[in-house]
Amino acid sequence: MLRRRLGMAATGAVLALAVAACGGGSGSSTPSSSGGAAAGGSDSKSEFNAAMTGVVNPSDKKGGILKFANGGDWDSLDPGDTYYGYSWNFIRLYGRSLLMFKSAVGKEGNQLAPDLAEDLGKPSDDAKTWTYKIKKGVKFEDGTPVTAKDVKYAVERSFDKEVFPDGYTYFNDFLAWPKDYKGAYKSKDVNTDSAIETPDDYTIVFHLKQPLSNFDYFAQLPATIPVPKDKDTGAKYKEHIIATGPYKFEKNEIGKGFTLVRNDQWDPATDPNRKALPDGYEVSTNVNADDIDNRIIAGDLDIDVAGIGVQSAALGRVLSDPAMKANADNPTSTRLWYTSINGNVPPFDNIDCRKAVQYAVDKVALQTAWGGEFSGGQIATSMLPPAIPGHEDFNLYPPGADNKGDINKAKEALTACGQPNGFETNISYRAERPKEKAAAEALQQSLGRVGIKLTLKPFPQADYFALYAGKPGYAKDNKIGLAMNGWQSDWPDGFGFLQQITDSRVIRETGGSSNISVRDPEVDKLVDKAMLETDTDARNAIWTQIDKKVMEDAFVLPNVWTKTLLVRSKNATNIFVNEAYGMYDYLGMGVK
Repeated sequence: MLRRRLGMAATGAVLALAVAACGGGSGSSTPSSSGGAAAGGSDSKSEFNAAMTGVVNPSDKKGGILKFANGGDWDSLDPGDTYYGYSWNFIRLYGRSLLMFKSAVGKEGNQLAPDLAEDLGKPSDDAKTWTYKIKKGVKFEDGTPVTAKDVKYAVERSFDKEVFPDGYTYFNDFLAWPKDYKGAYKSKDVNTDSAIETPDDYTIVFHLKQPLSNFDYFAQLPATIPVPKDKDTGAKYKEHIIATGPYKFEKNEIGKGFTLVRNDQWDPATDPNRKALPDGYEVSTNVNADDIDNRIIAGDLDIDVAGIGVQSAALGRVLSDPAMKANADNPTSTRLWYTSINGNVPPFDNIDCRKAVQYAVDKVALQTAWGGEFSGGQIATSMLPPAIPGHEDFNLYPPGADNKGDINKAKEALTACGQPNGFETNISYRAERPKEKAAAEALQQSLGRVGIKLTLKPFPQADYFALYAGKPGYAKDNKIGLAMNGWQSDWPDGFGFLQQITDSRVIRETGGSSNISVRDPEVDKLVDKAMLETDTDARNAIWTQIDKKVMEDAFVLPNVWTKTLLVRSKNATNIFVNEAYGMYDYLGMGVK
């Protein structure tokens, strides 16, 4: 999610997915100020958590190179095929979507601002139709003007989840596409005006199957970053994205890394959201996670792009050294680390076998594996994080008074599911993530106490959802009964957190789904009910119901609601945490 899959830590205004509040969406239509270090925050001294409320090392100086590293590889650099939160944070450097979250400190970072569009969307037809005017003067890196048709084509191509398995399904699910539409490649001659119209070069109109009072949150998704049809190379487009942002790709070696340089066709007059301070970016991929921490601390690397915090090896060093700790931040987020319990894989097709896992787990060991209270988070008892409207404190599977498991309850559940002596299954995790491995090992030890024997199966981060844990046929054939997972809210409400990981209709046999395990028609009905509810409190109560129903089904084992320990670069300026992403804001940073 970290697919959105660890995506945005949005805790601001609530998204009202209903007919109510159709006056142009939420958030301010005023872009971030281009003056000062960043909109919404004061300058801050270098002390612990200073970047949470202010800007550390403010500067408007241009020049220099920022160095980023990724412990694995990107799912994709293609705006139509990416669903990691860090990718959405980073993609703003080379792509411009219709709207964007502000590059700003604190709550202001949760506000939407126009980007490619002139303003927020204009709803009509009871919020089933949304219109955006596109700015004139925006160009692709080759000098070609960006038009509404380029945005339309970008959304159409993102529909194809065989070519782009890692993308979300929001546009697929909610736009009024023609019957049997399969995307820009397989249905290239199909008229899609029923879903998206472009009455002129600078107007784009979206038509929905049902009212959505804040479609603006859809308009900030990377799939609205324009793609020139004549330059589209399908699955290979990720090798050379045609940039619209202030930076373009100079070199891109899939599996090794890439460099960004200034895009001379970017016009700052059309873009008050971006200062574009550095001359470029050097990004390395598949770098050992502990090495990343050591290099950031030493000062020869600026950012761990995944934004999930230091690993256990560096955690003690940072917290025990006052100087190091003063250069760190500990943000909370609307993120959940959890384990998917796949009911498609026997014996987890029996609910009591799933409940045995819930009771047997040592939650303290899990919390420690994720990094403890500082760099792991709060022990989770359900899915919805405390900061998301609809969260309610409940615990259907109390793991003993000490949170280390209720062995007797676990054995009772095993007997009820016909496996009194336990059983064997596999647990997957992302190979590049030491914390996921540690959490899987903690589960291996605690479940082993009741005879549930786990074999650890590491898979590459880039294809974890597309080819392995998130591909139903592969998971079933390879007996991946448990899968380490994580999720962060796409935007700040129950829908933005729960829909893509609990609605069974987003599960794709071709792979790439964020929902690995939750298959319950009653949950699907509740999602639909929430979508039609116009009263905010009543709608939030439905998301609470969904949370409880998923936990009753025991399809998800919550681990921790997260906190991360981030270490600031010694070389960077304008360092602050953007609440929309729950990590440092990559767009605002400069170089000393």
